[in-house]
Amino acid sequence: MSGNDISGRMTTEKALSELLDKTLQKSELPGLAEPIRGKVRDIYDLGNRLLLVTTDRISAFDVVLGTVPCKGQVLNAIAKHWFEQTADLIPNHMLGVPDPAAVVVKKLKGLPVEVVMRRYLTGSLWREYESGTRQIYGMTLPDGMRSNQQFEKPILTPTTKAELGQHDMPLSPSEIVEQKLVEANLWQKVEEAAFALFERGEQEAHKQGLILVDTKYEFGLDSERLLVMDEIHTPDSSRYWEREEYQARFEKGDSQKMLDKENIRQWLIERGFSGQGSAPPLTDDVRVSLAQTYLNLQNRLTGIEAELPSGDPNQRLVANLRKAGIIK
Repeated sequence: MSGNDISGRMTTEKALSELLDKTLQKSELPGLAEPIRGKVRDIYDLGNRLLLVTTDRISAFDVVLGTVPCKGQVLNAIAKHWFEQTADLIPNHMLGVPDPAAVVVKKLKGLPVEVVMRRYLTGSLWREYESGTRQIYGMTLPDGMRSNQQFEKPILTPTTKAELGQHDMPLSPSEIVEQKLVEANLWQKVEEAAFALFERGEQEAHKQGLILVDTKYEFGLDSERLLVMDEIHTPDSSRYWEREEYQARFEKGDSQKMLDKENIRQWLIERGFSGQGSAPPLTDDVRVSLAQTYLNLQNRLTGIEAELPSGDPNQRLVANLRKAGIIK
């Protein structure tokens, strides 16, 4: 690593450290009804539209752990980038981006399932496999696979869409149709869209020296028209690895170099937490390191250097929403 690289990294670390007490833990917007506060997003009802504020909250194993500097604006920027890059494949709910951490979207009737696409045996699926599970998501996985091994083709692994604090549960495509969660013809469109989106994501990540390992999609209906919603290919909804390092690390049985939220999941698991009991508090070093990871991924995926925020993020949010005429 060159001296300039070290200097740049130290500057970023110092700048991010100064933002540790200036994160957007939750939005407070005058004139709007109290939002629905999810694990990461605050959702404001604007009638036939929604205002989604992506806060700096970080969650893992369905538990909110604290905040990470810049996380909300990074997720928002990456989601915006991918919505624009995939609009030719399927329409999305994005209408406008009035603030780095906020997006105005169409109000849709969300489908009651999450669609997870996977290209590698890792994460929760590897943990199930390692415990002996072979039949899951309506498919049978072969014996003898290794952690982080690539599947011959991407696989689709749907789950329930759990309420806050609850865990998503595996579903098979046939169960989705049989339980009337999604009608058969509509589910076929969902599957086609998910495979097309993932293929585009893999192609674009490859150009940036990355592997899109897996990702989650959410879909909704605008009348009878299918749209993709929530977020696409962000480090909260996806895993990314360094492409050039994959094969050597896989052959050695080493962990992959991760550029996503899986870093915090592994940090928690190493400390004995995987969703049960009390989570260990996040250290400042962990918060800064994760912020650097997210910012680095934004820069590589979008090709636009991320700008670090200054001042109070909620005050900036209020000012920008006033400019956009969303609040008075």
